[in-house]
Amino acid sequence: MGRYVIGVDFGTLSGRAVVVDVADGAELGSAVHAYRHGVITERLPDGGPSLPPDWALQDPADHREVLRTAVPEALRVAGVDPAEVIGIGVDATSCTVLPTRADGTPLAELTLFRDRPHAWPKLWKHHSAQRQADRITALAAARGEPWLPRYGGRVSAEWQLAKAVELVEQDPEVFHRAERWIETADWLVWQLCGTETRNLSAAGFKGLHQDGHHPAPHFLAALHPDLPALLAKVDGPLLPPGARAGALTAEAARRTGLPAGIAVAVGAIDAHVTAAAAGAVAPGRMLAVLGTSTCLIMNGEHRREVPGSCGVVEHGVTAGRWGYEAGQSGVGDIFAWFLDRALPAGYAEQARRRGVPVPDLLDALAADQPVGGHGLLALDWHSGNRSVLMDHELSGVLVGLTLATRPEEIWRALLEATAFGARTVVEAFEAAGVPVEELTAAGGLTGNRLLLRTYADVLRRPLHVLDTAHPAARGAAVHAAVAAGAYPDIEAASAAMAAPRRETWHPDPARAAAYDELYADYRELHDHFGRGGTEILHRLRARRRTATP
Repeated sequence: MGRYVIGVDFGTLSGRAVVVDVADGAELGSAVHAYRHGVITERLPDGGPSLPPDWALQDPADHREVLRTAVPEALRVAGVDPAEVIGIGVDATSCTVLPTRADGTPLAELTLFRDRPHAWPKLWKHHSAQRQADRITALAAARGEPWLPRYGGRVSAEWQLAKAVELVEQDPEVFHRAERWIETADWLVWQLCGTETRNLSAAGFKGLHQDGHHPAPHFLAALHPDLPALLAKVDGPLLPPGARAGALTAEAARRTGLPAGIAVAVGAIDAHVTAAAAGAVAPGRMLAVLGTSTCLIMNGEHRREVPGSCGVVEHGVTAGRWGYEAGQSGVGDIFAWFLDRALPAGYAEQARRRGVPVPDLLDALAADQPVGGHGLLALDWHSGNRSVLMDHELSGVLVGLTLATRPEEIWRALLEATAFGARTVVEAFEAAGVPVEELTAAGGLTGNRLLLRTYADVLRRPLHVLDTAHPAARGAAVHAAVAAGAYPDIEAASAAMAAPRRETWHPDPARAAAYDELYADYRELHDHFGRGGTEILHRLRARRRTATP
Protein backbone atom coordinates (compact mmCIF):
# COMPACT_ATOMS: atom_id res chain seq x y z
CA MET A 1 0.00 0.00 0.00
CA GLY A 2 1.21 3.53 -0.74
CA ARG A 3 2.42 5.85 1.98
CA TYR A 4 1.21 9.31 1.02
CA VAL A 5 -1.88 11.46 0.59
CA ILE A 6 -2.45 14.88 -0.96
CA GLY A 7 -4.45 17.67 0.64
CA VAL A 8 -5.52 20.70 -1.40
CA ASP A 9 -6.94 23.80 0.25
CA PHE A 10 -8.79 26.38 -1.86
CA GLY A 11 -8.76 29.64 0.07
CA THR A 12 -9.94 33.16 -0.61
CA LEU A 13 -6.93 34.35 -2.59
CA SER A 14 -4.93 31.22 -3.35
CA GLY A 15 -4.82 27.44 -3.30
CA ARG A 16 -2.19 25.23 -1.68
CA ALA A 17 -1.31 21.56 -1.92
CA VAL A 18 0.62 19.46 0.59
CA VAL A 19 2.06 15.96 0.45
CA VAL A 20 1.58 14.18 3.77
CA ASP A 21 2.90 10.89 5.15
CA VAL A 22 -0.04 8.69 6.14
CA ALA A 23 1.84 7.13 9.04
CA ASP A 24 2.61 10.23 11.09
CA GLY A 25 1.25 13.27 9.26
CA ALA A 26 4.67 14.63 8.33
CA GLU A 27 4.43 17.29 5.62
CA LEU A 28 6.98 16.41 2.95
CA GLY A 29 6.32 19.10 0.37
CA SER A 30 3.94 21.91 -0.47
CA ALA A 31 3.14 24.45 -3.16
CA VAL A 32 1.00 27.58 -3.29
CA HIS A 33 -0.70 29.03 -6.35
CA ALA A 34 -2.23 32.52 -6.20
CA TYR A 35 -5.49 32.88 -8.09
CA ARG A 36 -5.04 34.93 -11.22
CA HIS A 37 -8.22 36.88 -10.56
CA GLY A 38 -8.17 36.80 -6.77
CA VAL A 39 -11.46 38.05 -5.39
CA ILE A 40 -13.57 39.69 -8.10
CA THR A 41 -15.17 42.76 -6.49
CA GLU A 42 -15.17 45.49 -9.13
CA ARG A 43 -15.65 44.03 -12.64
CA LEU A 44 -15.81 40.62 -14.26
CA PRO A 45 -12.52 39.44 -15.82
CA ASP A 46 -13.74 40.28 -19.33
CA GLY A 47 -14.88 43.75 -18.29
CA GLY A 48 -18.43 45.02 -18.22
CA PRO A 49 -20.25 47.24 -15.75
CA SER A 50 -19.07 47.77 -12.20
CA LEU A 51 -20.22 45.23 -9.65
CA PRO A 52 -22.44 46.53 -6.84
CA PRO A 53 -21.06 47.04 -3.32
CA ASP A 54 -20.64 43.93 -1.13
CA TRP A 55 -20.17 41.60 -4.11
CA ALA A 56 -17.35 39.03 -4.11
CA LEU A 57 -16.96 36.50 -6.92
CA GLN A 58 -14.36 33.94 -8.01
CA ASP A 59 -13.30 32.34 -11.29
CA PRO A 60 -13.58 28.53 -11.46
CA ALA A 61 -10.64 28.50 -13.87
CA ASP A 62 -8.46 29.72 -11.01
CA HIS A 63 -9.39 26.66 -8.99
CA ARG A 64 -8.59 24.28 -11.83
CA GLU A 65 -5.22 25.96 -12.21
CA VAL A 66 -4.37 25.09 -8.60
CA LEU A 67 -4.90 21.41 -9.38
CA ARG A 68 -2.81 21.69 -12.54
CA THR A 69 0.13 23.53 -10.98
CA ALA A 70 0.25 23.22 -7.20
CA VAL A 71 -0.30 19.47 -6.93
CA PRO A 72 2.54 18.46 -9.31
CA GLU A 73 4.82 21.07 -7.73
CA ALA A 74 4.15 19.78 -4.22
CA LEU A 75 5.00 16.26 -5.41
CA ARG A 76 8.22 17.53 -6.97
CA VAL A 77 9.25 19.38 -3.81
CA ALA A 78 8.49 16.32 -1.68
CA GLY A 79 10.46 14.02 -3.96
CA VAL A 80 7.66 11.50 -3.71
CA ASP A 81 6.85 8.91 -6.36
CA PRO A 82 3.25 9.63 -7.41
CA ALA A 83 2.66 5.89 -7.55
CA GLU A 84 2.84 5.84 -3.75
CA VAL A 85 -0.02 8.32 -3.32
CA ILE A 86 -3.24 6.62 -2.22
CA GLY A 87 -5.70 9.47 -1.97
CA ILE A 88 -6.50 13.15 -2.39
CA GLY A 89 -8.76 15.41 -0.35
CA VAL A 90 -9.90 18.96 -1.04
CA ASP A 91 -11.47 21.71 1.00
CA ALA A 92 -12.69 25.17 0.11
CA THR A 93 -14.14 28.29 1.66
CA SER A 94 -17.84 28.12 2.39
CA CYS A 95 -20.42 29.09 1.51
CA THR A 96 -18.78 29.61 -1.88
CA VAL A 97 -21.35 28.40 -4.37
CA LEU A 98 -21.74 28.31 -8.15
CA PRO A 99 -24.44 27.53 -10.73
CA THR A 100 -23.58 24.83 -13.27
CA ARG A 101 -25.07 22.65 -15.97
CA ALA A 102 -25.94 19.04 -15.21
CA ASP A 103 -22.49 17.93 -16.36
CA GLY A 104 -20.74 20.33 -13.98
CA THR A 105 -19.88 23.04 -16.51
CA PRO A 106 -19.99 26.41 -14.70
CA LEU A 107 -22.45 28.81 -16.27
CA ALA A 108 -19.75 31.47 -16.02
CA GLU A 109 -17.78 29.56 -18.66
CA LEU A 110 -20.60 29.62 -21.21
CA THR A 111 -20.50 32.45 -23.74
CA LEU A 112 -24.18 33.18 -23.13
CA PHE A 113 -23.60 33.94 -19.44
CA ARG A 114 -19.98 35.11 -19.37
CA ASP A 115 -21.02 38.72 -18.80
CA ARG A 116 -23.73 37.92 -16.22
CA PRO A 117 -22.37 38.43 -12.68
CA HIS A 118 -24.91 36.05 -11.13
CA ALA A 119 -23.52 33.21 -13.26
CA TRP A 120 -20.19 33.38 -11.45
CA PRO A 121 -19.24 31.62 -8.19
CA LYS A 122 -20.24 33.72 -5.20
CA LEU A 123 -17.53 33.71 -2.58
CA TRP A 124 -18.29 33.28 1.12
CA LYS A 125 -17.73 37.03 1.61
CA HIS A 126 -20.34 37.98 -1.00
CA HIS A 127 -22.55 39.87 1.46
CA SER A 128 -25.06 41.63 -0.77
CA ALA A 129 -27.86 39.21 0.15
CA GLN A 130 -28.35 40.55 3.67
CA ARG A 131 -31.88 41.76 2.97
CA GLN A 132 -32.78 38.32 1.60
CA ALA A 133 -31.27 36.71 4.71
CA ASP A 134 -33.36 38.98 6.93
CA ARG A 135 -36.53 37.95 5.08
CA ILE A 136 -35.66 34.27 5.44
CA THR A 137 -35.07 34.71 9.17
CA ALA A 138 -38.33 36.64 9.65
CA LEU A 139 -40.38 34.07 7.74
CA ALA A 140 -38.79 31.13 9.56
CA ALA A 141 -39.42 32.79 12.92
CA ALA A 142 -43.04 33.61 12.05
CA ARG A 143 -43.70 30.03 10.96
CA GLY A 144 -41.82 28.45 13.86
CA GLU A 145 -39.48 26.52 11.58
CA PRO A 146 -37.75 23.95 13.84
CA TRP A 147 -34.39 24.35 12.11
CA LEU A 148 -34.00 28.08 12.85
CA PRO A 149 -32.85 27.73 16.50
CA ARG A 150 -30.07 25.42 15.34
CA TYR A 151 -28.56 28.43 13.56
CA GLY A 152 -28.66 30.74 16.54
CA GLY A 153 -32.00 32.15 15.42
CA ARG A 154 -30.69 33.92 12.30
CA VAL A 155 -29.84 33.05 8.71
CA SER A 156 -26.65 34.52 7.29
CA ALA A 157 -26.23 36.44 4.05
CA GLU A 158 -23.19 34.24 3.41
CA TRP A 159 -25.23 31.05 3.14
CA GLN A 160 -26.72 29.13 0.26
CA LEU A 161 -30.39 30.08 0.57
CA ALA A 162 -29.86 33.84 0.88
CA LYS A 163 -27.67 33.80 -2.22
CA ALA A 164 -30.23 31.68 -4.07
CA VAL A 165 -33.05 34.12 -3.25
CA GLU A 166 -30.88 36.96 -4.49
CA LEU A 167 -30.24 35.01 -7.69
CA VAL A 168 -33.86 34.17 -8.47
CA GLU A 169 -34.94 37.75 -7.79
CA GLN A 170 -32.20 39.52 -9.71
CA ASP A 171 -31.41 37.14 -12.59
CA PRO A 172 -34.18 34.54 -12.94
CA GLU A 173 -32.82 33.31 -16.28
CA VAL A 174 -29.54 32.24 -14.69
CA PHE A 175 -31.47 30.66 -11.82
CA HIS A 176 -33.61 28.55 -14.15
CA ARG A 177 -30.77 27.65 -16.53
CA ALA A 178 -28.64 26.43 -13.64
CA GLU A 179 -29.23 22.70 -13.31
CA ARG A 180 -26.98 22.50 -10.25
CA TRP A 181 -26.26 24.96 -7.41
CA ILE A 182 -23.19 23.55 -5.73
CA GLU A 183 -20.49 24.35 -3.18
CA THR A 184 -17.03 24.88 -4.68
CA ALA A 185 -15.56 22.02 -2.65
CA ASP A 186 -18.18 19.61 -4.01
CA TRP A 187 -17.69 20.93 -7.54
CA LEU A 188 -13.94 20.32 -7.27
CA VAL A 189 -14.51 16.74 -6.11
CA TRP A 190 -16.81 16.33 -9.11
CA GLN A 191 -13.97 17.53 -11.35
CA LEU A 192 -11.61 15.00 -9.79
CA CYS A 193 -13.69 11.84 -9.73
CA GLY A 194 -16.48 12.51 -12.23
CA THR A 195 -19.15 11.85 -9.61
CA GLU A 196 -21.40 14.51 -8.15
CA THR A 197 -21.58 14.35 -4.36
CA ARG A 198 -22.47 16.80 -1.61
CA ASN A 199 -20.63 17.07 1.68
CA LEU A 200 -22.88 16.80 4.69
CA SER A 201 -21.03 19.55 6.53
CA ALA A 202 -21.70 22.29 3.98
CA ALA A 203 -25.24 21.06 3.39
CA GLY A 204 -25.93 21.30 7.11
CA PHE A 205 -24.09 24.47 8.06
CA LYS A 206 -24.62 26.48 4.87
CA GLY A 207 -27.59 24.79 3.19
CA LEU A 208 -29.93 24.54 6.23
CA HIS A 209 -30.15 20.75 5.78
CA GLN A 210 -31.37 19.30 9.08
CA ASP A 211 -32.99 16.01 10.05
CA GLY A 212 -32.65 14.62 6.54
CA HIS A 213 -34.12 17.43 4.46
CA HIS A 214 -33.78 21.01 3.31
CA PRO A 215 -36.39 23.69 4.08
CA ALA A 216 -39.74 22.57 2.72
CA PRO A 217 -41.06 23.60 -0.73
CA HIS A 218 -43.94 25.58 0.77
CA PHE A 219 -41.47 27.59 2.85
CA LEU A 220 -39.35 28.33 -0.22
CA ALA A 221 -42.44 29.28 -2.25
CA ALA A 222 -43.39 31.85 0.39
CA LEU A 223 -40.02 33.53 -0.26
CA HIS A 224 -40.40 33.41 -4.06
CA PRO A 225 -42.79 31.35 -6.19
CA ASP A 226 -39.95 29.93 -8.31
CA LEU A 227 -37.68 29.06 -5.40
CA PRO A 228 -38.88 25.45 -4.82
CA ALA A 229 -36.96 24.62 -8.02
CA LEU A 230 -33.82 25.10 -5.94
CA LEU A 231 -34.32 21.73 -4.25
CA ALA A 232 -33.55 19.76 -7.41
CA LYS A 233 -30.46 21.89 -7.98
CA VAL A 234 -28.96 21.11 -4.56
CA ASP A 235 -29.99 17.46 -4.47
CA GLY A 236 -27.27 14.84 -4.59
CA PRO A 237 -25.68 12.02 -2.59
CA LEU A 238 -24.88 13.42 0.87
CA LEU A 239 -21.68 11.98 2.33
CA PRO A 240 -20.16 12.47 5.80
CA PRO A 241 -16.66 13.84 6.47
CA GLY A 242 -13.90 11.48 5.40
CA ALA A 243 -16.09 9.40 3.08
CA ARG A 244 -14.85 8.25 -0.32
CA ALA A 245 -16.58 10.19 -3.09
CA GLY A 246 -15.04 8.17 -5.92
CA ALA A 247 -11.83 7.41 -7.78
CA LEU A 248 -9.57 9.86 -9.59
CA THR A 249 -10.44 9.89 -13.28
CA ALA A 250 -7.87 9.50 -16.05
CA GLU A 251 -8.39 13.12 -17.08
CA ALA A 252 -7.87 14.40 -13.54
CA ALA A 253 -4.83 12.15 -13.23
CA ARG A 254 -3.26 13.81 -16.26
CA ARG A 255 -4.02 17.24 -14.83
CA THR A 256 -2.57 16.56 -11.38
CA GLY A 257 0.18 14.05 -12.10
CA LEU A 258 -1.42 11.54 -9.71
CA PRO A 259 -2.32 7.91 -10.46
CA ALA A 260 -5.79 7.29 -11.85
CA GLY A 261 -8.04 5.33 -9.53
CA ILE A 262 -6.80 6.66 -6.18
CA ALA A 263 -9.38 7.62 -3.57
CA VAL A 264 -10.99 11.06 -3.71
CA ALA A 265 -12.43 12.18 -0.38
CA VAL A 266 -15.75 13.97 -0.20
CA GLY A 267 -15.35 17.76 -0.22
CA ALA A 268 -15.08 19.72 2.99
CA ILE A 269 -15.17 23.21 4.49
CA ASP A 270 -11.71 24.62 5.08
CA ALA A 271 -12.07 25.39 8.78
CA HIS A 272 -13.75 22.07 9.48
CA VAL A 273 -10.96 19.90 8.06
CA THR A 274 -8.48 22.00 10.05
CA ALA A 275 -9.94 20.52 13.24
CA ALA A 276 -8.53 17.16 12.16
CA ALA A 277 -5.13 18.72 11.46
CA ALA A 278 -5.17 20.31 14.92
CA GLY A 279 -6.17 17.19 16.81
CA ALA A 280 -9.18 19.19 17.98
CA VAL A 281 -12.00 16.74 17.28
CA ALA A 282 -12.82 15.68 20.85
CA PRO A 283 -15.76 17.47 22.53
CA GLY A 284 -14.77 20.65 24.33
CA ARG A 285 -11.78 21.42 22.11
CA MET A 286 -12.39 24.61 20.18
CA LEU A 287 -10.33 25.48 17.12
CA ALA A 288 -9.91 29.10 16.03
CA VAL A 289 -8.79 29.37 12.41
CA LEU A 290 -7.31 32.86 12.21
CA GLY A 291 -7.15 34.09 8.65
CA THR A 292 -8.98 36.46 6.33
CA SER A 293 -11.95 35.69 8.54
CA THR A 294 -12.07 33.53 11.64
CA CYS A 295 -13.97 30.30 12.05
CA LEU A 296 -14.49 28.80 15.50
CA ILE A 297 -15.12 25.06 15.28
CA MET A 298 -15.76 22.38 17.87
CA ASN A 299 -17.50 19.06 18.49
CA GLY A 300 -20.01 18.25 21.19
CA GLU A 301 -21.64 15.10 22.53
CA HIS A 302 -25.08 16.68 22.58
CA ARG A 303 -27.06 19.20 20.59
CA ARG A 304 -27.39 22.62 22.13
CA GLU A 305 -28.86 25.73 20.54
CA VAL A 306 -26.31 28.54 20.77
CA PRO A 307 -27.79 32.01 20.14
CA GLY A 308 -25.94 33.77 17.34
CA SER A 309 -23.89 30.75 16.29
CA CYS A 310 -23.53 29.60 12.68
CA GLY A 311 -25.11 26.26 13.36
CA VAL A 312 -25.05 22.90 15.06
CA VAL A 313 -25.06 19.94 12.66
CA GLU A 314 -24.99 16.22 13.37
CA HIS A 315 -21.88 14.68 11.76
CA GLY A 316 -20.96 18.21 10.73
CA VAL A 317 -17.27 18.05 11.72
CA THR A 318 -16.76 14.33 12.33
CA ALA A 319 -19.18 11.43 12.09
CA GLY A 320 -21.03 10.62 15.28
CA ARG A 321 -20.70 14.06 16.93
CA TRP A 322 -22.60 17.32 16.88
CA GLY A 323 -20.46 19.89 15.10
CA TYR A 324 -20.62 23.55 16.07
CA GLU A 325 -19.48 26.57 14.08
CA ALA A 326 -19.29 30.27 14.77
CA GLY A 327 -17.02 32.94 13.40
CA GLN A 328 -16.05 36.48 12.52
CA SER A 329 -16.47 37.76 8.97
CA GLY A 330 -13.43 40.00 9.08
CA VAL A 331 -10.12 39.52 10.88
CA GLY A 332 -7.11 39.40 8.57
CA ASP A 333 -9.18 41.39 6.08
CA ILE A 334 -9.45 44.19 8.64
CA PHE A 335 -5.72 44.26 9.24
CA ALA A 336 -5.07 44.23 5.48
CA TRP A 337 -7.52 47.12 5.03
CA PHE A 338 -5.62 49.21 7.56
CA LEU A 339 -2.25 48.45 5.97
CA ASP A 340 -3.49 49.10 2.44
CA ARG A 341 -5.87 52.02 2.95
CA ALA A 342 -5.14 53.85 6.19
CA LEU A 343 -1.43 53.65 7.09
CA PRO A 344 0.80 56.67 6.35
CA ALA A 345 3.50 55.96 3.77
CA GLY A 346 6.25 56.85 6.21
CA TYR A 347 5.66 53.65 8.13
CA ALA A 348 6.50 51.52 5.11
CA GLU A 349 9.73 53.47 4.71
CA GLN A 350 10.56 53.03 8.38
CA ALA A 351 9.93 49.29 8.12
CA ARG A 352 12.15 49.12 5.07
CA ARG A 353 14.98 50.84 6.94
CA ARG A 354 14.64 48.40 9.83
CA GLY A 355 14.41 45.44 7.49
CA VAL A 356 11.12 44.18 8.92
CA PRO A 357 7.58 43.73 7.55
CA VAL A 358 5.22 46.62 8.24
CA PRO A 359 2.97 44.56 10.59
CA ASP A 360 6.03 43.64 12.67
CA LEU A 361 6.95 47.31 12.93
CA LEU A 362 3.45 48.22 14.12
CA ASP A 363 3.50 45.38 16.64
CA ALA A 364 6.83 46.53 18.03
CA LEU A 365 5.64 50.13 18.35
CA ALA A 366 2.39 49.12 20.07
CA ALA A 367 3.39 46.12 22.19
CA ASP A 368 4.70 47.90 25.30
CA GLN A 369 1.79 50.29 25.71
CA PRO A 370 -0.34 49.39 28.75
CA VAL A 371 -3.77 47.92 28.08
CA GLY A 372 -6.16 50.78 27.32
CA GLY A 373 -3.29 53.25 27.02
CA HIS A 374 -4.33 54.22 23.50
CA GLY A 375 -7.79 55.29 24.68
CA LEU A 376 -9.40 53.52 21.72
CA LEU A 377 -12.08 50.92 21.17
CA ALA A 378 -13.07 49.31 17.87
CA LEU A 379 -15.87 47.06 16.65
CA ASP A 380 -14.60 44.36 14.29
CA TRP A 381 -17.44 44.65 11.78
CA HIS A 382 -15.66 45.97 8.68
CA SER A 383 -17.02 42.92 6.84
CA GLY A 384 -20.23 42.69 8.85
CA ASN A 385 -20.87 40.43 11.82
CA ARG A 386 -21.12 36.67 11.46
CA SER A 387 -21.45 35.80 15.16
CA VAL A 388 -23.25 36.52 17.35
CA LEU A 389 -25.34 39.19 15.63
CA MET A 390 -25.44 37.60 12.15
CA ASP A 391 -25.82 40.95 10.42
CA HIS A 392 -23.69 41.86 7.41
CA GLU A 393 -25.25 45.32 7.16
CA LEU A 394 -23.16 46.32 10.17
CA SER A 395 -19.85 48.10 9.64
CA GLY A 396 -16.68 48.90 11.54
CA VAL A 397 -16.58 51.43 14.37
CA LEU A 398 -13.59 53.17 15.98
CA VAL A 399 -14.08 55.48 18.96
CA GLY A 400 -11.72 57.45 21.17
CA LEU A 401 -9.69 59.16 18.46
CA THR A 402 -7.81 62.34 19.37
CA LEU A 403 -5.25 64.49 17.58
CA ALA A 404 -2.59 62.59 19.51
CA THR A 405 -3.66 59.13 18.27
CA ARG A 406 -0.91 57.29 16.41
CA PRO A 407 -1.37 54.67 13.65
CA GLU A 408 0.20 51.90 15.74
CA GLU A 409 -2.43 52.57 18.42
CA ILE A 410 -5.23 52.12 15.89
CA TRP A 411 -3.51 48.94 14.75
CA ARG A 412 -3.49 47.56 18.27
CA ALA A 413 -7.13 48.56 18.81
CA LEU A 414 -8.08 46.57 15.70
CA LEU A 415 -6.16 43.51 16.93
CA GLU A 416 -7.93 43.79 20.27
CA ALA A 417 -11.33 44.17 18.63
CA THR A 418 -11.00 40.80 16.91
CA ALA A 419 -10.02 39.22 20.24
CA PHE A 420 -13.07 40.78 21.88
CA GLY A 421 -15.22 39.41 19.08
CA ALA A 422 -13.81 35.93 19.70
CA ARG A 423 -14.53 36.23 23.43
CA THR A 424 -18.13 37.18 22.64
CA VAL A 425 -18.49 33.91 20.74
CA VAL A 426 -16.84 31.76 23.42
CA GLU A 427 -19.07 33.25 26.09
CA ALA A 428 -22.15 32.54 23.97
CA PHE A 429 -21.15 28.88 23.68
CA GLU A 430 -20.54 28.46 27.39
CA ALA A 431 -23.75 30.25 28.32
CA ALA A 432 -25.65 27.78 26.11
CA GLY A 433 -24.12 24.77 27.85
CA VAL A 434 -21.32 24.00 25.39
CA PRO A 435 -18.13 24.18 27.49
CA VAL A 436 -14.91 25.31 25.84
CA GLU A 437 -12.22 23.37 27.69
CA GLU A 438 -9.30 23.94 25.33
CA LEU A 439 -8.51 26.50 22.64
CA THR A 440 -6.16 25.95 19.69
CA ALA A 441 -5.27 28.50 17.03
CA ALA A 442 -4.27 27.79 13.45
CA GLY A 443 -4.07 29.75 10.22
CA GLY A 444 -2.07 32.48 8.58
CA LEU A 445 -2.32 34.99 11.43
CA THR A 446 -0.60 32.75 13.98
CA GLY A 447 2.69 34.33 13.01
CA ASN A 448 1.62 37.57 14.72
CA ARG A 449 2.88 37.24 18.27
CA LEU A 450 1.18 40.38 19.57
CA LEU A 451 -2.13 39.06 18.27
CA LEU A 452 -1.62 35.69 19.99
CA ARG A 453 -0.65 37.36 23.27
CA THR A 454 -3.72 39.56 23.05
CA TYR A 455 -6.05 36.62 22.41
CA ALA A 456 -4.68 34.70 25.40
CA ASP A 457 -5.09 37.75 27.66
CA VAL A 458 -8.55 38.73 26.41
CA LEU A 459 -9.91 35.16 26.44
CA ARG A 460 -8.27 34.43 29.81
CA ARG A 461 -7.17 30.95 28.81
CA PRO A 462 -4.12 29.19 27.35
CA LEU A 463 -3.90 29.41 23.58
CA HIS A 464 -2.20 26.48 21.83
CA VAL A 465 -0.70 27.31 18.44
CA LEU A 466 -0.52 24.73 15.68
CA ASP A 467 2.83 24.19 13.98
CA THR A 468 1.96 23.95 10.31
CA ALA A 469 2.01 26.45 7.47
CA HIS A 470 -0.97 24.88 5.70
CA PRO A 471 -3.40 23.59 8.35
CA ALA A 472 -6.47 23.24 6.11
CA ALA A 473 -4.55 21.40 3.39
CA ARG A 474 -3.12 19.10 6.04
CA GLY A 475 -6.64 18.49 7.34
CA ALA A 476 -7.82 17.66 3.81
CA ALA A 477 -4.98 15.14 3.66
CA VAL A 478 -6.22 13.56 6.92
CA HIS A 479 -9.64 13.17 5.29
CA ALA A 480 -7.96 11.63 2.23
CA ALA A 481 -6.28 9.04 4.43
CA VAL A 482 -9.66 8.00 5.82
CA ALA A 483 -11.23 7.90 2.35
CA ALA A 484 -8.35 5.69 1.17
CA GLY A 485 -8.91 3.22 4.01
CA ALA A 486 -5.69 3.94 5.91
CA TYR A 487 -7.71 4.74 9.07
CA PRO A 488 -11.21 3.74 10.13
CA ASP A 489 -12.38 7.28 10.93
CA ILE A 490 -11.27 10.88 11.28
CA GLU A 491 -10.68 10.60 15.02
CA ALA A 492 -8.14 7.82 14.50
CA ALA A 493 -6.51 9.56 11.55
CA SER A 494 -6.30 12.84 13.47
CA ALA A 495 -4.66 11.14 16.44
CA ALA A 496 -1.92 9.83 14.17
CA MET A 497 -1.56 12.65 11.65
CA ALA A 498 -2.32 15.90 13.51
CA ALA A 499 0.29 18.65 13.47
CA PRO A 500 2.28 19.28 16.66
CA ARG A 501 1.83 22.41 18.75
CA ARG A 502 4.41 25.11 18.15
CA GLU A 503 3.83 26.95 21.42
CA THR A 504 1.27 27.82 24.06
CA TRP A 505 0.46 31.37 25.15
CA HIS A 506 -0.70 31.81 28.74
CA PRO A 507 -2.67 34.86 29.89
CA ASP A 508 -0.89 37.50 31.95
CA PRO A 509 -3.05 38.15 35.04
CA ALA A 510 -2.52 41.91 35.09
CA ARG A 511 -3.19 42.41 31.38
CA ALA A 512 -6.17 40.04 31.55
CA ALA A 513 -7.73 42.05 34.39
CA ALA A 514 -7.25 45.28 32.44
CA TYR A 515 -8.78 43.70 29.35
CA ASP A 516 -11.82 42.65 31.39
CA GLU A 517 -12.61 46.35 31.87
CA LEU A 518 -12.01 47.18 28.21
CA TYR A 519 -14.09 44.18 27.13
CA ALA A 520 -17.00 45.44 29.23
CA ASP A 521 -16.84 48.67 27.23
CA TYR A 522 -16.65 46.65 24.01
CA ARG A 523 -19.82 44.77 24.96
CA GLU A 524 -21.60 48.04 25.68
CA LEU A 525 -20.59 49.42 22.30
CA HIS A 526 -21.36 46.04 20.64
CA ASP A 527 -24.88 45.93 22.04
CA HIS A 528 -25.59 49.59 21.35
CA PHE A 529 -24.74 49.42 17.65
CA GLY A 530 -25.68 45.77 17.13
CA ARG A 531 -28.74 45.27 19.32
CA GLY A 532 -29.92 48.72 20.40
CA GLY A 533 -32.55 50.97 18.96
CA THR A 534 -30.16 52.82 16.66
CA GLU A 535 -30.12 51.94 12.98
CA ILE A 536 -27.31 54.31 12.10
CA LEU A 537 -24.92 51.66 10.73
CA HIS A 538 -27.68 50.25 8.54
CA ARG A 539 -28.54 53.71 7.26
CA LEU A 540 -24.91 54.45 6.43
CA ARG A 541 -24.61 51.17 4.53
CA ALA A 542 -27.81 51.90 2.62
CA ARG A 543 -26.55 55.34 1.62
CA ARG A 544 -23.33 53.80 0.34
CA ARG A 545 -25.35 51.50 -1.93
CA THR A 546 -27.71 54.13 -3.26
CA ALA A 547 -25.59 57.29 -3.43
CA THR A 548 -25.12 58.65 -6.94
CA PRO A 549 -22.51 61.11 -8.25
